[in-house]
Amino acid sequence: MRRSFILVLSLIVLGGVGFFDQSGQALAKQRKGHLLYMTLSAGYKHASIPTSEKVVKEIGERSGLFDTTVTQDVGAFTAENLKKYDVVMFYTTGELPMTQAEKDAFIHFIQSGHGFVGVHSATDTFYEWQPYLELIGGYFNDHPWHQQVTVDVTDPSSPIVSFLGKSFQVNDEIYQTADFQYKTSHVLLRLDPKSVDLHKPGVHYRFYGWPLAWTRRDGKGRVFVTVLGHEDAVWNSKWYQEMLLNGIKYAMGRPK
Repeated sequence: MRRSFILVLSLIVLGGVGFFDQSGQALAKQRKGHLLYMTLSAGYKHASIPTSEKVVKEIGERSGLFDTTVTQDVGAFTAENLKKYDVVMFYTTGELPMTQAEKDAFIHFIQSGHGFVGVHSATDTFYEWQPYLELIGGYFNDHPWHQQVTVDVTDPSSPIVSFLGKSFQVNDEIYQTADFQYKTSHVLLRLDPKSVDLHKPGVHYRFYGWPLAWTRRDGKGRVFVTVLGHEDAVWNSKWYQEMLLNGIKYAMGRPK
């Protein structure tokens, strides 16, 4: 009798936060997340930004995983306002006009256990702020190729990119990355150098090659970065949207 009472009580308590599958195991209901998408350009403004805003909102709505707030206002980066969000995403350029207090709130938000996603020119941002380099893992350093290239999947076991196979092709603007924090970054995608002309002006050889997507940790925070995403066609492609959703899930700390 006592065992039956304990079982019923357990089901009631756990039932308040989840439900049970046929094996009797609790399956927690996931709270819908909130993503703050920053698209302010303090330098070059990409034509694909409006497309990106639409796509990110649609990804969140389709998946049911998160809703999206788009902003170009650095005033959103206060400690109080950031409490509303789980992930901050950047498609930005230049030295954003944040105050020191806003910068501190942003970095503390990530390092305290939240997520950051950087796409394309997010690496072309905050060159003069060292904590941002430590967050994002590298800086834009020219784009000699704007063409179809082969991309190698360097970690096919990663749930973010495993669906892409060993390699794939994309027509996009290909960034080079300087100051890459290779010791603390986990590279997921890398340019296949055989697919481009390495003698073009502006090509920079580095021992870590040309990383195109990676993950990092900053304090307790989780970071996903991809420098792909210049073209509308890339944003509208199913594979890019799936990779982006997986990267956002990683940043949110959600399983695939």
